[in-house]
Order: sequence, then structure tokens, then C-alpha cells
Amino acid sequence: MSAEHEVITGSLALQDGRVTARLERVTDHSPELVWKMLTDSVHLASWLAPGTLDARTGGRVQLDFGNSGTPIDCRISACEPHRLLVYSWSAGDDPERPLRWELVPEGDGTRLSLTLLLPDDHLVPIACAGWDAHLEMLMAALEGISIHFPAGRFRAARSYFEKCLKEKLAA
Repeated sequence: MSAEHEVITGSLALQDGRVTARLERVTDHSPELVWKMLTDSVHLASWLAPGTLDARTGGRVQLDFGNSGTPIDCRISACEPHRLLVYSWSAGDDPERPLRWELVPEGDGTRLSLTLLLPDDHLVPIACAGWDAHLEMLMAALEGISIHFPAGRFRAARSYFEKCLKEKLAA
């Protein structure tokens, strides 16, 4: 299926100068395996970025996106193994951009929800599209497939989230 025909989903809400974005995926894999993909350094590199994540409240997250993004160095603010992981996707003097991973068992699989809290600025559609693309990479990695960053999907998601944001601002 081409990127133009892929289904892009997600929701945005505006409150107090911030945007809450929510992205979800359902997988046939267990919360334990999904958790491993979210927290194990070897697996992080396969779908997000090289780095380390000390999966405990107060643990450190260090991710290096290389030339394609800002290096992340932050602390985990909440951690419940196989259920919840919260840290900030920010660096230096950037505004805080907390992200929240929630894993809920669904049948034999997992519903994975990613909630982003973003400053209400021109970067919202880019941030949402980037995470949407990385979620696609995560879904492929769960199947044992390594894919490059899906640029076509990113462009389609960016357009989708630009439209969602315009609709929210017009309401």
C-alpha cells in the first residue's frame, strides 16, 4: 500500500497553550515483548534511536537521533513495567515535551498508546508525524523486520495532523 493510501489516525486536543496528541497501535504481541522493545537498548536502536533507557522511575533516558534530531537526555518520571513509561522528549532549554507510553493487554496482544504533550506551535504536525512513523517502525520491529524511516508515511501523517490542528484551532 502506498503512503498516500495508508490509514493515519490520531487525535489532538488543545488546552492552556499545549497540545495533547494521542497515537495508538494494536499488536498481537504480549505487553512483555512490547515493553522490551520500548526499553531495551538493542531494540530501541531498531525502531527509534541508539541509546540507553534505565527502565525505572528516576532512571535516565539517553537517545541520539544523529543528524535527524535532537539528542535526548532526561529522567523517567513514571515507570510500571509492562504497563507505563513516562519521560520527556526534550533537550537543553527546549520546552518540556512529556511522552507517555501505556500498554494494555488486549486478548493475546497489546494496545499501545502514546500520548504526547507539546507546545502549541508550528512543530506539532512534525512531532506527531515523526512519532507516527516511529510507531510504524516499532510495529515492523515487533515482527522481526527492520525498516528505514518511512518518509512517505511521515509526509502523509504530517498533512493529516496539520489538518487536525487547523480544525481544532478553528473550533
